Amino acid sequence: MAFESTSALALLESWLASRLSADAQEWYNKKRADLGSDREFFLAFALVPRNLGKADLELTDQERSACTDWDPSNWTVDQAARIALLLAGPDQSFIARLEKLCATGDVGEQITLYQALILYQNPASLTQRAAEGLRSNVVPVFEAVAHRNPYPQRYFDDAAWNQMVLKALFIGSSLHPIQGLDERANEPLAATLIDSAHERWAAGREVNPELWRCVGPFINTNRLEDVKRALESDNPLSQEAARLALAASNLPEAKMLLEATEDKVLSWEEIHQALRHV
Repeated sequence: MAFESTSALALLESWLASRLSADAQEWYNKKRADLGSDREFFLAFALVPRNLGKADLELTDQERSACTDWDPSNWTVDQAARIALLLAGPDQSFIARLEKLCATGDVGEQITLYQALILYQNPASLTQRAAEGLRSNVVPVFEAVAHRNPYPQRYFDDAAWNQMVLKALFIGSSLHPIQGLDERANEPLAATLIDSAHERWAAGREVNPELWRCVGPFINTNRLEDVKRALESDNPLSQEAARLALAASNLPEAKMLLEATEDKVLSWEEIHQALRHV
């Protein structure tokens, strides 16, 4: 679901209205009415947590149903209020304010800003800003763009998408929360991931089982040997991931190899959950 900034603002403010105390709502309304001044906006943005708190939004099923492919289930009250204030300001000030906040904000502020990319005006113009978030060495900031966020799937070209997936594996971030992971799988990504697997094997290092998810639809005769190596590894999660990759392939030899193994037991969701506890 695509959001116009005005409808996103109305949605956020409806959530806030049912969660804020009378005093907190009065504070928000006062700041909301005085967003023409950059000074007042940045001051209000900084003071949101102190005045509104950081409680989880804890959206109801009905509230979540308004979001479709956008997932704010992990958002907090202060995050929703900060984005609402940003969206409520003058259109001509939006980009400059966003850029300044991203450049100077602390980790918590950057997470807030990047996870809301899909709600901003003209989101297609913000791919470079999104890429800056992915370049962060702070994993939660990277994941604010990459995880539970429809922005990359909708607006990244293949090169940017593939770089995001590769970096996620490199920094130990899970692939499963990346929206559109299966839909955006592509041949160049599969080739890059196979090269990455070879490098890790050559260095005597483990290959993240999730890697095979993006390889499965593009298994060819050469890659079949790589998947077979994962299938025969000592890591049960790698074995399960290899079975799932084989099941996603149309290569007859892959189907034959899958039939010769035990039936797969785990899903990608279950592999993701298991890896979180390794």
